[in-house]
Amino acid sequence: MSFLSVTLIVVGLFFATLLVLGVLKSYKLKKENDRLEALNNAAEEESEKPYRDFTEGHLYGGNHQEPKKG
Repeated sequence: MSFLSVTLIVVGLFFATLLVLGVLKSYKLKKENDRLEALNNAAEEESEKPYRDFTEGHLYGGNHQEPKKG
């Protein structure tokens, strides 16, 4: 084989490898983006819930009720 043929094959393999690595990286980034989007949607759903007073019924403030005497 001539020097030109070997050079073209090597260059072709190099760019084919870069192409395959780019496609794999793109697939991984899309998968990560989908995971983060799902996490973001879950956080939005959590923030849309009405606020619930967690101090209710505790002795350190809030709307606790005093025990009835008697």
